[in-house]
Amino acid sequence: MIIPIFSLSGDIAVTVVGQYFFYFMVYSFLGWVLEGTYNLYSNGSFRKEGFLKGPFKPMYGFAPLLLLIARDLTLPLPLFLFLALIIPSAVEFISGWLLKTVFHKQWWDYSGMSYQLQGHVCLRFSLYWWGLSVASVYVIQPLMELLYSGVQPIWKFVLPIVGFYFMADLLWTCWSRYRMEKTPQYQK
Repeated sequence: MIIPIFSLSGDIAVTVVGQYFFYFMVYSFLGWVLEGTYNLYSNGSFRKEGFLKGPFKPMYGFAPLLLLIARDLTLPLPLFLFLALIIPSAVEFISGWLLKTVFHKQWWDYSGMSYQLQGHVCLRFSLYWWGLSVASVYVIQPLMELLYSGVQPIWKFVLPIVGFYFMADLLWTCWSRYRMEKTPQYQK
């Protein structure tokens, strides 16, 4: 069980933030594996360009964290199941919109699918994310908590390294994508 992030103080808050960061990083990495596996199945290559250069897909980290916070609010099950559909789709839509707005590139495009919104989300994949969200909260998260309890003694030493790596990847990616956008493209 995660200590609710609300009404925390001092060392407990640092511990909980570290715990949530651990979950964020692991879920982001698992999202990278999931997308790579899907790409291998559908296109024959594991490597699929994502926003970050490293092996992380932050959308897959943010959505579970928001769902864990919703779970800890002890909402009625039907409301939670509704949020398990809405939260990942909202994260995907906002991420797609932000990436397209800031970097002028769309990393995924559902515009050819039924019931889609600006190519960023579609009903079919929202239902996939819903199933994955429910599985994440009720099946994967208990395993995550077990994993975290095993690595917790060393996590406080590893966290700054992982945090630095993630921030370096984020800054390097933003800088290189900005630089590519500003570099003139010559036609042959």
